[in-house]
Amino acid sequence: MIPFTVPLREGRLLRRYKRFLADVAFPDGSVEVVHCPNPGAMMGLDTAGARAFVSVSDSRTRKLPMTLEIVEADGTLVGINTNRPNALFAAAILAGTVPELAGYVRLRREVPYGRASRVDIVLESPDRPPAYVEIKNVHLMRRPGLAEFPDCVTARGARHLAELADVAAAGGRAVMAFVVQRRDCDRVAIAADLDPVYAKGFAEARRAGVEVIAYACEVTTDGIGVERRVAIVD
Repeated sequence: MIPFTVPLREGRLLRRYKRFLADVAFPDGSVEVVHCPNPGAMMGLDTAGARAFVSVSDSRTRKLPMTLEIVEADGTLVGINTNRPNALFAAAILAGTVPELAGYVRLRREVPYGRASRVDIVLESPDRPPAYVEIKNVHLMRRPGLAEFPDCVTARGARHLAELADVAAAGGRAVMAFVVQRRDCDRVAIAADLDPVYAKGFAEARRAGVEVIAYACEVTTDGIGVERRVAIVD
């Protein structure tokens, strides 16, 4: 588990707007504009009145010192910060929590590849080809126990699938890893109704040899950690 560096502050979500902003009310009666680090639709996670937890930065250069980290939905704490899964999954690989990606001696992050892109993780070892790992944050749940990705159209996500497919087609190892920032899901599916282009690209990438894995996280107000593998379903 990766702990939060400072205690989170609890409030109530009033609204999320302009993609990266949210208003949060606190028990002392104050209302603050906080940074919402999530470019997606946050379907089901932007309900007015939901419990919300924010981190507070002491940086003097930040315009908004508070960052929305967790929202309670369906009785579960859900991590909404899409900047966290890469570090969470890298830590899990290094800790041996991801057996599918064990046995490599070096892990590099944000490595240039493809058509002017960067892959989230490259795993390297002298005795095998490198593994290119793309990580996607998942937090949408429309049916109990079923996490879905994406929660809106993602042209960037479709491009990443195509680039992983190119790696696999060239004989390399390419892995798509879905990190579910909630504990109440035991399977992951592609939300084809929300982004049919991504769904098509996902199917094509799998046929090209891209491996797909998914892991759910334990989410607490003290920290978040990758916990267990969950199934990929159609």
